[in-house]
Amino acid sequence: MTALGHHLLAEFTGCDAASLADLKGVTSAMLEAARASGATIVTHSFHHFSPHGVSGAVIIAESHLAVHTWPEHGFAAVDYFSCGFVDTGAAMAVLRVAFGATAMETLNLTRGPLGHPG
Repeated sequence: MTALGHHLLAEFTGCDAASLADLKGVTSAMLEAARASGATIVTHSFHHFSPHGVSGAVIIAESHLAVHTWPEHGFAAVDYFSCGFVDTGAAMAVLRVAFGATAMETLNLTRGPLGHPG
């Protein structure tokens, strides 16, 4: 069975609060994660919330890589959707280091499975 896409959901815990609150740092880490995965970056947009937290996305030719951070809880949620080959493990390794995470859990989903009667 083939699929239209693959969706990785990742939860980073025990993160460094300052890293998760840093707009430039989160933006840089997400762009580096996309590059490390072999994705083709199209554009990106990130926003710093008051009093804290960053949300944003890197739009890639293969789909997107998005994040939302909760510095006050040492937590970041990341999702990486791809309809092409990317190395999501390489991307998550970059983010785990950049966020100073002590743990990471992931869930991989197959999206739009082909070959199923509809």
